[in-house]
Amino acid sequence: MHKFISKQDPEVAVLISSEEKRQEESIRLIASENYVSKAVMEATGSVFTNKYSEGYPGKRYYLGQEYTDPMETLAIARAKELFKCDHVNVQPYSGSPANLEVYYALANPGDTIMGMSLPHGGHLTHGWKVSFSAHYYHAVQYPVCEKTCLINFDKVRELALEHKPKIIWCGASAYPRTIEFDRFAEIAKEVDALLVADIAHIAGLIAAGVHPSPIEVAEAVTTTTHKTLRGPRGAIIMCKSEHAKAIDKAVFPALQGGPHNHTTAAMAVAFKEAASPEYKAYGQKIIENSKVLAEDLLANGFELVTGGTDNHLILIDLTNKDIPGKKMALAMESAGIVCNANSVPFDKRGPFDPSGIRLGTQAMTTRNFGVDEMRQVADWMVKIAADPDNGSLLSAIREEVLELCAAKPVPETFLNHE
Repeated sequence: MHKFISKQDPEVAVLISSEEKRQEESIRLIASENYVSKAVMEATGSVFTNKYSEGYPGKRYYLGQEYTDPMETLAIARAKELFKCDHVNVQPYSGSPANLEVYYALANPGDTIMGMSLPHGGHLTHGWKVSFSAHYYHAVQYPVCEKTCLINFDKVRELALEHKPKIIWCGASAYPRTIEFDRFAEIAKEVDALLVADIAHIAGLIAAGVHPSPIEVAEAVTTTTHKTLRGPRGAIIMCKSEHAKAIDKAVFPALQGGPHNHTTAAMAVAFKEAASPEYKAYGQKIIENSKVLAEDLLANGFELVTGGTDNHLILIDLTNKDIPGKKMALAMESAGIVCNANSVPFDKRGPFDPSGIRLGTQAMTTRNFGVDEMRQVADWMVKIAADPDNGSLLSAIREEVLELCAAKPVPETFLNHE
């Protein structure tokens, strides 16, 4: 399958083949990962990787753009239609650079910004202390409620009234409930702040119509194009028309050079897939699978942050199981079930050895896992949590995982072709 790499660089070929095997033979529950179609993969590896295209369609600094320009224009048009937004920039290299570009466009160094606290489910770039966003801006972090672990909107409003931020971020990387964009918009309006939504985790659910969209109420919206959106590793910025010029200038020339045209091509393919009826059914299935997995875990004594889920993501506090998150994640990986250790709100353990694990159902939903398979995963997790040091148990589950994965191969295409 990799004849040129195998001939020229056998070491890299072995690593690629090994990773393919790992992805095919594992139950992948990393909440930020997915499988892409062969069409997206082909576009990612296409000859557009050879082309340099500083600037924007119709205004480039290099010649030879007769196919690059229509490709980027097509990706933009498809994203605008998919998310019903005024303006889209498809050039950001990834989610964190996209967020940096929004800061550059809409705020000045030293301005106050507000975002969800990282240990409570937010993202580094929303003002957490080790991020650039806390070094260049005065960052205020809002929490979740200690009892419910839901966003504490009373505290959000209180902090906004006290600090008068220039930007309020909404969106999260470990929050299993619906983001109430309208409530954030009300607070932002009250303090004359700009509302920015980071929908990296839930963009695919929004595209499928199974999660509310922030497009109407947010001044700008950022998202990666992988995760639930099931596209290549890239990002886009969407915004209201009045911010289009500032956003585009922030991306290029302020913070980036030439766009990754092969990624843009793959985005165009992924946006077409996401506009299909099959994708809408996929989004609904993600939610169904998450709820079934969450219900079974709750029924078996697992403590779920917020008590359940509304999206693709499940956050589990393992304190009552007397097993640290990292130990549980490592035991699960030995059994062929891959997730990540994750802090939970008000965690008494450190970030490198937290109390929780984070699960996501989007990748295995791509592999056509349904409720029966989700219940099987829950059953395996119950057994692993009860005896995580039992190598024989983990090996036995691993064999069962291999059998299940063989029965549910990764689809090559996600569209039904006549």
